[in-house]
Amino acid sequence: MKIGENVYALESTKGSYSYLIMDKEPILIDTGYPGKFEDILEEINSLNLELKSIKHILLTHHDVDHVGNAALLQEETGATLWASKDDIPYILGDKCRPGIKKLVSFILRPKKPEKIQVYQNTTIGDVQIISTPGHTPGHVSFLYEDILFAGDLVGNTNGKLKKPPIFGNSNTKSIDESIIKMNEYDFNWICPAHGEPIELKDEWKQLLNNIRRN
Repeated sequence: MKIGENVYALESTKGSYSYLIMDKEPILIDTGYPGKFEDILEEINSLNLELKSIKHILLTHHDVDHVGNAALLQEETGATLWASKDDIPYILGDKCRPGIKKLVSFILRPKKPEKIQVYQNTTIGDVQIISTPGHTPGHVSFLYEDILFAGDLVGNTNGKLKKPPIFGNSNTKSIDESIIKMNEYDFNWICPAHGEPIELKDEWKQLLNNIRRN
């Protein structure tokens, strides 16, 4: 699914979208559920992009449905894999994911990457890295041109922007603060992991108003 001139939502990862930015240094954002590796490769090839040309894989956070193919894709592409300092211990298995996420990790068992770089700058290529904790301690979002890649900061449920379910969050108050923080940035599209990309209209304002009222 094409969103912007250089941006694609990978249909092979629908349910927990990965996004491909085909810029001068192609970037993959998140890697979907475990078991999607071959489908992702096939879809990227269908876009006439050489796998080895992908330079960076950016992870929004440590959840299994976002890091599920990170190790395999890193090995296949040779790309640099990036994540936040606070979430890397969960990705590498040095810390257990809390609650139901621990069970999901045990069942799905994503391969652990051998090497992850910590986000140290505010940009990678033309992508701006924005700290948006709350769903996980080190959740980040990305801004490219007028598109916000939101990870699990928000989702799209039948055309309505929603916060993630409380049971899966590390700190719900921090999510509210992160969403309000994003109002300082300019973007016209939100690309969530869960639900379809959505063009900004009244939904963003409604979400902000709901947070501020509560």
